[in-house]
Order: sequence, then C-alpha cells, then structure tokens
Amino acid sequence: MADHNELGKEGEKQALNLLKQKGYKIHKTNFRYLKHEVDIIAEFNNEIIAIEVKTRSTRDFGDPQDFIKPTQIKSIVTALNFYIQKNDIDLEARFDVIAIVAIHGKFEIEHIEDAFLSF
Repeated sequence: MADHNELGKEGEKQALNLLKQKGYKIHKTNFRYLKHEVDIIAEFNNEIIAIEVKTRSTRDFGDPQDFIKPTQIKSIVTALNFYIQKNDIDLEARFDVIAIVAIHGKFEIEHIEDAFLSF
C-alpha cells in the first residue's frame, strides 16, 4: 500500500481516538453511498456529525483542511443526508473536519467544528 494511504489510515485512527476521548458515539466509519463517502459519522450533544479527516505529512502546501473542495463538501452532505434518512435519525446535522499533520511520528490534531460554515 502506498505511504499516503498508510498515513491516511493512521490519521483516521488518531481522529477516532480523539473523538472517543471527547465522548463522541461513533456510528460508522468510511460510510459509502453511491460514489459519496463520509470518513466518520458520529453523535454528540444531540447532533449527528459527518467528520472529514484530512491528514498530511507537511504544511508546506497549506493546512490539511485547505484541501477540501466544494464538490467534496457536496458529496459529504449527500452521503450524510442518505444516512440520516435511511436510519430515521431525528437530530440536527453538523459537519466537522479533523485536520492532522504528522511530522516525524508526532500528530498535530485540530478538530474544527461546523467546518463547512467557513468554506
């Protein structure tokens, strides 16, 4: 497997650990609907949350969250809407980003709540 794939998988593990420490209930990881995917679907404080995890090995080209494009946001929204309808969930929805930079084996993690409001 390519190094960037391994980095991405480790980033998702780090994100899950952070969310669990904060008390989030994890519903699904890598949820797919048609061609759409949500990295993590979780619940916290009566909200259902789609979480996009972006992991990079450097900030040389920008912060990890800078690599989320409008088409990806639309895709995440579509997948979460399907998940909510399929599971008859009656909670407010929120979209977060967990941005991770892994430098020399150390992970710098930033949890950005309501991240899509700033895009």
